[in-house]
Amino acid sequence: MENALKINGVVKKYKDFTLGEINTVIPSGFSTALIGANGAGKTTLIDVLCGVTGKNSGEIVYFDELTDSDCTEVRNSIGYCSSSNFFPLDWTLKNIAASMELGFDGFSSERFSELCQKLKLGDPNARKQKKLIKMSDGNRMRTYLAAVLARNTKLLVLDEPASSLDPLARDMLCDIFRKYIADGNGNRSVLFSTHNIADMEYATDYAIFMADGKIIEQGFVEDLKEKYILVHGEADKIEQAQNLMISYTGNRTNFEGIALADNTVQLSQLDTAVEKPNLQQLSVGILRKAEKDEE
Repeated sequence: MENALKINGVVKKYKDFTLGEINTVIPSGFSTALIGANGAGKTTLIDVLCGVTGKNSGEIVYFDELTDSDCTEVRNSIGYCSSSNFFPLDWTLKNIAASMELGFDGFSSERFSELCQKLKLGDPNARKQKKLIKMSDGNRMRTYLAAVLARNTKLLVLDEPASSLDPLARDMLCDIFRKYIADGNGNRSVLFSTHNIADMEYATDYAIFMADGKIIEQGFVEDLKEKYILVHGEADKIEQAQNLMISYTGNRTNFEGIALADNTVQLSQLDTAVEKPNLQQLSVGILRKAEKDEE
């Protein structure tokens, strides 16, 4: 299996927003991040991929062979998790385990119990249990993740899974992603959305950048770090450098921004400092350009 998903010409239209046309792949055996500002279309794309909402046109191929998002095999192979109200708020861990066991093949109550205790949520079999509505946002997300991870799936699709987690929990989430993929021997993949990649870089192999319902850049992270450079310079050099930059920000003394690596020699000749960007710096630079283009 080369691709977990292949997305061909997908379009979803709302009254005041259009997603697409989207053409991309989610490679199998890797963790892919959908990166973009709020309103970029990340959640809409995830909802279309998981059959939560319909599309107006286009085709989605699942695991290189399946095209019907409603078929039982696809439904049982994808572990979908939204960022809020994934279960009724008056449910307990016990309710969640019972519903997941009825709703999906391959759900393990034993595994769910192990994950709940590992994530410090308590015992789903305990007599006295806390309802979701009484949990913090972070613990609700941990609960949703435990429920999805207790299933035997090929693909995790998670909408903003790190948004309500503390830094330690985000680090644990990165480890969970890595273990999930490693245990699949190349046949498991993760797709997650985020508008802040800083704490999730360790868990990101492939990145898809979105703005205004469209894909503006994509690729394996290591390849993107070779394609772009991070540039620092003194403020009096910006007039000469700006035409070589993708985007930049500055003040009265210096500037910093992203440029194509093809312009390394020219920028170095302006006495600027050039280095390899991290994914957070790349994200800011690429999304800043998209925002400027929309003005």
